[in-house]
Amino acid sequence: MITPAGAEPAGGAVSAGRLVLVACSGGADSLALAAATAFVAPRLGLRAGLVTVDHGLQDGSAARAAAVAEWARSAGLDPVEVAPVDVSGRPGGPEAAAREARYEALSAAAERNGASAVLLGHTRDDQAETVLLALARGAGPRGLAGMPYRRGRLLRPLLDVSRDDTRKACAALGLAAWADPHNTDPAYARSRVRADALPALIAALGPGVVANLARTAALTAADAAYLDQVAAEALDACRSAAGLSVAGLAGLPPAIRSRVLHAWARELGAPGAALSHRHVVALDALVTGWHGQGPAALPGGIVVGRRAGHLARGEL
Repeated sequence: MITPAGAEPAGGAVSAGRLVLVACSGGADSLALAAATAFVAPRLGLRAGLVTVDHGLQDGSAARAAAVAEWARSAGLDPVEVAPVDVSGRPGGPEAAAREARYEALSAAAERNGASAVLLGHTRDDQAETVLLALARGAGPRGLAGMPYRRGRLLRPLLDVSRDDTRKACAALGLAAWADPHNTDPAYARSRVRADALPALIAALGPGVVANLARTAALTAADAAYLDQVAAEALDACRSAAGLSVAGLAGLPPAIRSRVLHAWARELGAPGAALSHRHVVALDALVTGWHGQGPAALPGGIVVGRRAGHLARGEL
C-alpha cells in the first residue's frame, strides 16, 4: 500500500493491483512525484497514470500540458490524460477558482479511470506556507491543521519532503521542470509568503522553522480530528424536531459547541468557503447571549432563529 511519509496506514490505503493517478503540472514537485511513482508503483504491484490540468490561464498552457503528457507516456505511466478546465465565472479569487476547477477535474479523472487515489505534489514548504496563511486569516485550529495527508482519494505523499529535495531529484534525473510564473507573482498572497514572509522567518529563527510549522500542522490536525469526532456525536445528541436544542448546546464546551454549529450550518446548506467565524459567533449568540435578538444570517440566504428553546431555520 502507499502511505505518506510520517503518516499511519489508513484503512483505505491503496492495495496492490489498483490504479493511482499523479496530478502533475510539470513543476518540480509534481514532476519528481510522477517520476518516483513511475519507478515505485510497479514494484508495489500498482498501476500508475497521470493527469495534467490545463487551466488555460497562460499563453502556451495547452502545449505545456501536452509536453507533460508526452513525457508521462515515455516514463511508462498509463493512462495519461490532459484535462482542460474553465475557471471563469467561479466564486472567489483566481487562486480559489483555479483550485476548485483543478480538484473537480482530478476527481472526474479518478472516477473515469477507476483510480483508488490521486497523488498530489504538495511539499513540507507548501504546508508551512499554508500554516502562515491560516495564521494571517485567524483561521483557528482547522486552518492551522494545514493540508491533510489524505482526504478521500487525494493523497499527499511529499508533505514531509522539502521543495529543495524535489528540485534536486529533478536535476538528478535530468528532468526539465516548469517554473510557474504565478508562484512568483506578488499579486497572490501565497507568492508573497513564499518570496518574503517565510524567508524572513527563516533568517530570524533558523531553517528549522519550516519543519516546525509543518509539525504544528500535523499536531493540530490530530487534535482537530478528535474534536470533530466529539462534535459529531454532540450534534446528534442536540438534534430536535425543530432543529437543535438550545439547552443541549448550552451545556457543551465552547470548543465543541462552535464545531457543532459550524457543522449544522453546513448541513443547512451554507457553503463552506463562505461560512466564516463571524457566522458561527452569530449562531452562538443565539445560545449564550440570547436577549430576544433577531435571526442570524448565514451564507446562501439561510437564516437561523431561536424559537421555544430551539435553534431553527427560518425564512428571509
